[in-house]
Amino acid sequence: MRAILDVVLIILNLYTWVIIASAIFSWLYAFNVINSGNQFVGMIGQALYNLTEPLLRPIRRVVPAMGGLDISPIVLLLGIFLLQRIIAYYIYPNVF
Repeated sequence: MRAILDVVLIILNLYTWVIIASAIFSWLYAFNVINSGNQFVGMIGQALYNLTEPLLRPIRRVVPAMGGLDISPIVLLLGIFLLQRIIAYYIYPNVF
C-alpha cells in the first residue's frame, strides 16, 4: 500500500510541475515571446492545455474573475499541496 501512496505522491509532484509549466507557457504566449506559428510550440501548448484544463475548468467556474488575472492554477496548486500533506501526515503513517 505504501508503494501505491508513493506513486500517487510522485504523480502529484509531476502534475505540480505541469501546472507551473503551463502557466509559464501561457505568459510567454500572451507576450509573444515564443513564436505562436511554430508547430512544435503549438504541440507543446496543446499538450499542456489538455493536461491542465480538466482540473482548472471547474475551479474557474467557482473562483470569480479578477480582471485579467487567472488565479485558478494557484488554487489548484494549493489543493495539490493540501492533498500531499494529508497523504504524508495522516494516511501514510497508518498504512502497514
